[in-house]
Parts: sequence; C-alpha cells; structure tokens
Amino acid sequence: MKADLVEEHRWLEQLVGTWRVTFGPPPEAGKQKPSPAWQDEARLLGGAWIISEMTGTMPDGSTATNILALGYDPARKRYVGSFVSSAMTHLWVYEGTLDETGKILTLDCEGPDFEAGGKTTHYQDIITIEDADSRIFSSRMRASDGSWKQVMSCRYTRLPAP
Repeated sequence: MKADLVEEHRWLEQLVGTWRVTFGPPPEAGKQKPSPAWQDEARLLGGAWIISEMTGTMPDGSTATNILALGYDPARKRYVGSFVSSAMTHLWVYEGTLDETGKILTLDCEGPDFEAGGKTTHYQDIITIEDADSRIFSSRMRASDGSWKQVMSCRYTRLPAP
C-alpha cells in the first residue's frame, strides 16, 4: 500500500532539516534570560509525515527530548499529528489547518490546564514560516475567561548541511 500524497504533504517538506531552536521567555517573565539553544532534526517518513526529534537543556539543567510526528489526512482535510516529551507525561494529539497565506499552520489540541490542576484546556500550537531558513513555533492556551494566553515561543533557524 502506498500513500497518495497531495500538495499539503509537500508543505511539510520545508520543515525537514537540522535546526537551531532558541526559546524566548514567556511574555510575563520580564528580563529572564532565554534558555540555551536546542537542536531539532526533522526528516520525512515516506513523504507523508515529518518526524522531528528535538533535544536540549531544560531550565533546571536536565536534558529533554521532544518528538513531533506531523502529516496530512486528505480524508479529513486536516493536518494531524502528535507530540511527546521526556519532560512530561501527556500525549498531545493535533488536528489543524493551514491559513490562506500558506505560511501559518495552527494545530489544535487538548492538554493539562497548568493554572487549574486536574483539568484540561484547549491549546493551539502555531508554526509560522518566515522564510526557507527560519520559522516560529508558539503555543497558547485558552484561559478560563475564553481569551488566549501565550505560554511559549521559539525560533527555528536552519543549520547548514554538513
């Protein structure tokens, strides 16, 4: 069986490569220094998926690994995927769409509400393509009043091929 690839699968190709990932502090953190850069290795899986493995140092000095699988489901007309991290126990399951510019992919998911223990809330992880060698990944959560609160942002910069 071979996957029938569509144009949306080709969009994923721009995420492939080796990337330097720099996290910025959350907006309310003030003058806190950004964390050290991480590295992300993203590859295609049969042209239908990207598999991305990111490693780096957490604020407490420990090392963490994150794995993102992202593809496109033509039957649902949605980007789909999952995210796991060695720093947490929650499996993030994505479903999302690309905006009309073709530059912003918004992935919806449910996750732990870090402000109200024991509850879940709606999140959006957003990939914004700036150019062939840089993009922004940001995450925001739905607050209890219905507004969105940004919880994380990082910049991906493509590293030259070895």
